[in-house]
Amino acid sequence: MVRNFLIGLVLASIGFIFFNLYNTYEPKTELNGIAAHYAAKGAEEIGAANIVTAIVVTYRGFDTMGEVTILFLTASIIGFFLKLSKKDEAKKIIHHGTSELLITSAQILVPIIFLFGVYVFMNGHLTPGGGFQGGAIIASGVALLIMANPNRQINHHAILWIESISGVSFVILGLLGIFLAGGFLDNRFLSLGTFGDLFSAGAIPLIYSFIGLKVGAEISNILNKYQKSQKES
Repeated sequence: MVRNFLIGLVLASIGFIFFNLYNTYEPKTELNGIAAHYAAKGAEEIGAANIVTAIVVTYRGFDTMGEVTILFLTASIIGFFLKLSKKDEAKKIIHHGTSELLITSAQILVPIIFLFGVYVFMNGHLTPGGGFQGGAIIASGVALLIMANPNRQINHHAILWIESISGVSFVILGLLGIFLAGGFLDNRFLSLGTFGDLFSAGAIPLIYSFIGLKVGAEISNILNKYQKSQKES
């Protein structure tokens, strides 16, 4: 009885809170000063047709670097806890076979998935998408490969090299923005080009390419570690 009373009291309190939020909510009809500047001047200053890209990659470049760093730390921590001994590395994953449909789908779809991932982060300054989304799409292709063949060997060293080179290149591009333009990850140290073209928006296509490769490598590394942790004697 007391338990039901407490549950009802909690639910009533939550309902009261949401009711007050609903009653006091006032929709904003105008952008604040910073958002208005992004909307009015973003295309002119950054040269990117996708205003979200202009904000994420340049205006708020430090936030993007922080997000990439958090993903790197997450992949490292998962890799640490899933690390196997040398003896266990040689073991095979025991599974009951994979359907022909999944194997055939992987053979057909994986190249298309990889190509689409590259397209997404290469065109992030023109259309919705970018480095994070493109990298996640590439990693989904790796996941499909592992599902089709749990014993498939993924080159761990290649993943680490791609992740490391992409991360260092991302930081170097950010520093070039400081020395050659107006600040960290300022894309204008390269020509903005013609608005709407593939090779436009200064260094954004390069920045997003390295972010995409880095994100794809880090998520693929997580999948690789998880795959190895399933090995049995």
